[in-house]
Amino acid sequence: MDNNQIHLAVNFMVWLVPAVIMLSIILPAAMRILREYERAVVFRLGKLIGAKGPGLVFLIPVVDRMVRMDLRVITINVAKQEVMTRDNVPVTVDAVVYFKIVDPEAAVVKVENFLQATSLIAQTTLRSVLGQSELDELLAHREMINRTLQEIIDRHTDPWGVKVTAVEVRDVTLPDTMKRAMARQAETERERRAKVINAEGEFQAAEKLVQAAAMIAVQPIALQLRYLQTINEISGDRNTTTIIPLPIELLTPFLKKPTP
Repeated sequence: MDNNQIHLAVNFMVWLVPAVIMLSIILPAAMRILREYERAVVFRLGKLIGAKGPGLVFLIPVVDRMVRMDLRVITINVAKQEVMTRDNVPVTVDAVVYFKIVDPEAAVVKVENFLQATSLIAQTTLRSVLGQSELDELLAHREMINRTLQEIIDRHTDPWGVKVTAVEVRDVTLPDTMKRAMARQAETERERRAKVINAEGEFQAAEKLVQAAAMIAVQPIALQLRYLQTINEISGDRNTTTIIPLPIELLTPFLKKPTP
């Protein structure tokens, strides 16, 4: 190898080493790999370029800036809220909100922090909707209230590119005095139903007795048949002595005075 070749090799190495170093710095900043559920909102010199991904995304170092967005369903817990219902009953409630990003660009550009904004909207909406509901509705029609909450929150978050998929009121805590009052009310209701059932049974029994009396009045022989059936039932028992009542109807022909 002559001097020229050695000189060229040295010059090549002098340029190659810095180039490799520069590429090792630039390539990680210029390339991003996004998963299937991720999107990259790219800004070039502060101007929105658009959402890219999934897969390999190329950026211009220093010029481009990327905001990574997750499109999976996000869950937030709405903190416990003290709410006064429409019938003036104080309750403590909390809820869970399920939502996802459907427009990554709007979620970055139109709201500073979509997660915090959605959480605050959920808190205020929870207080507003439950404040317009009565306690019985809150306890018995939970699904309808959940659906109303979901529609209202989704309407507020739609301009931000956020889709609220479900809202669930998780826990409703009542004051101890209200719990005792509801227990007394439930007990009173059970007693009322028992009395109504007993009264209906007595009414039906009396109605059947009236029908039986009417039938016997039309067909007196039915009474004698019933009498014989009763004697048969008594004789079936293990008794040493059996007292058989004599119906007055059997003596009626003997009690009548003979006509002269």
